[in-house]
Amino acid sequence: MSDEFIAQRLAPGEPNQFGQLHGVALPDWQACPLPQPLLMSGQYCRLEPLSVARHAAGLYAAMQADGADANWTYLGYGPFASLTDYTDWLRSMEGLSDPQFYTIIDAASGQPVGLASYLRIDAANGVIEVGHLNYSPLLQQKPAATEAMYLMMRHAFDLGYRRYEWKCNALNLPSRRAAERLGFLFEGLFRQSMVIKGRNRDTAWYSILDGEWPAVRQRLEQWLAAANFDVAGRQRVALSALMAGWRGEMAGKG
Repeated sequence: MSDEFIAQRLAPGEPNQFGQLHGVALPDWQACPLPQPLLMSGQYCRLEPLSVARHAAGLYAAMQADGADANWTYLGYGPFASLTDYTDWLRSMEGLSDPQFYTIIDAASGQPVGLASYLRIDAANGVIEVGHLNYSPLLQQKPAATEAMYLMMRHAFDLGYRRYEWKCNALNLPSRRAAERLGFLFEGLFRQSMVIKGRNRDTAWYSILDGEWPAVRQRLEQWLAAANFDVAGRQRVALSALMAGWRGEMAGKG
């Protein structure tokens, strides 16, 4: 990784009495509250804390839609051969504080269409990750898919978190493209970081910082606005274009 790449992303330092640079002081910093399960609502979807009783059957049905088999390739679990097997796994996740699972519900149909979670929550340092993403074909490439991520980001930053992370298999190119489209900045690779289903995984790391969030939020909200879609539901301006413009602005300032 080049010095220029690092310099563009490195937080400023302050010299101490020995002439060494160390991190800027954060005299007002306090640990963040742990996220509590709650309903997060938008115009295209809502996120409900995972409930086996309310969501298992609908999620399993959504995960059986044509094209859903590929969803399990990069996850550390699944696919599940039956509703019973899937329900047992969901029950093992229900009510956990970390990972904290949410079911993504399509606002128009009321159908459960996907899963997402907060995980690796480090409240003392203000770091939180989004992961365990499983978007059924009923959710993929829909405005609700983007809005679900926006709602989770907004909640985390409203709680005071400083760093919001996205990590994925480095070979999972759709996930990497999704991270960049949503405004995450690539930080690097952790080589041979995991073994998933008996296979090596190199992990790609991405993040959004609290100082970057206002610009990312503005572009997400601009894209999600009703005015950005024509009567057929086609986007007028691509989110990737909006985020590319923001990255260009950042590079110019660097």
